[in-house]
Amino acid sequence: MPIAIKMPALSPTMEQGKLARWLVKVGDTVSSGDIMAEIETDKATMEFEAVDEGVIASIDVAEGAEDVKVGTVIATLAGEDEDAAPAEKPAAAPAPEAEAAPAPKASTPAPQAVAKVVDGDRVIASPLARRIAESKGIDLAAVAGSGPNGRIVKADLESAKAAPAPAAKPAPVVVAPAPVASPVAAAALPDFGIPFEDQKLSSMRKTIARRLTESKQQVPHIYLTVDVRLDALLKLRGELNAALSARGIKVSVNDLLVKALGVALVQVPSCNVAFAGDTLRQYKRADISVAVSIPGGLITPIVTDASSKGVGAIASETSTLAAKAREGKLQPHEYQGGTASISNMGMMGIKQFEAVINPPQGMILAIGAGEKRPWVLEDGSLGVATVMSATGSFDHRAIDGADGAQLMAAFRALVENPLALVA
Repeated sequence: MPIAIKMPALSPTMEQGKLARWLVKVGDTVSSGDIMAEIETDKATMEFEAVDEGVIASIDVAEGAEDVKVGTVIATLAGEDEDAAPAEKPAAAPAPEAEAAPAPKASTPAPQAVAKVVDGDRVIASPLARRIAESKGIDLAAVAGSGPNGRIVKADLESAKAAPAPAAKPAPVVVAPAPVASPVAAAALPDFGIPFEDQKLSSMRKTIARRLTESKQQVPHIYLTVDVRLDALLKLRGELNAALSARGIKVSVNDLLVKALGVALVQVPSCNVAFAGDTLRQYKRADISVAVSIPGGLITPIVTDASSKGVGAIASETSTLAAKAREGKLQPHEYQGGTASISNMGMMGIKQFEAVINPPQGMILAIGAGEKRPWVLEDGSLGVATVMSATGSFDHRAIDGADGAQLMAAFRALVENPLALVA
């Protein structure tokens, strides 16, 4: 029986995707595990594997089609000489012209009349029959089909004679329905005579726009900022890198801040939570989502159990995850989940900013640039210190201001006394 191949849900939150590229064509034989297509989700381009064996009977969604909903039939798989029509499709109906025309006379051979029924511009035939016809130069349009609904099968070609084949036509496809226009479509923007160029949004950018809008509309943000002295952390980083250089590991400031946030969340568990209506989920582990800028958007690969991992392990993991993110090769489990996020724009010279919470997480930490500032030293004298501003954005439905302040204080203490991060 024909098998319908449907648009897969490549992640728990995926609702639709872009069929970026087909790696098979009609007539190809596939086995379980073969890569059939590349599908672009809101986070990455992923390979789609076959789970059954058979022959590609039809491709129903065009390469490059966007906004293909999960569950949509994108192709049909049949047996080597499967006579059944593709799954998930009704029997082909007569063309509109045929419905208005007089009924054929009894002398008209039924198979020949049905054989002319087409799916688009394609004569209905089994994959094996198509390959035989192609190798023998037989025009399928001139062959009477004896299979169900006039489908041409192998036996119909045994007595057929080769004939000049008509000009080749591209394989028919059924393109996914056009996406519904965005509420802020380009046509709705006023034209003031300023030169412009419209760029179509990627699946990732559409998802970012939707999720961040929902976050700001539905999540009551509260922002808490602390100034943190970095001198001790920078000194420790230099010592760590000197010790780890033989192993090819280089620790960044951000790696140490990821560790500090993970430890702080364990120390202040009331901030390691997620709000879900009438439920507050309390996490028992601190998984830190690290914001990484990639072409076309932003993605947050996750350092799992950041509080328990060594700084060297975090450095290796973040480096690998960032590289995979920029290549679009992250797997869903590497970027979905997380209990809190960290976004560092200090390397871009940004002094301070307020990040948008990534639901269902309850908080995100925004890191600004470390810079030389006047500072009151421990002995009360005025000196110069390397200081950064860190701003926590908290979901006020789940986290009270006092709890958020406690987390920020714990984070600052860990950064200013960093030996606790390697103890």
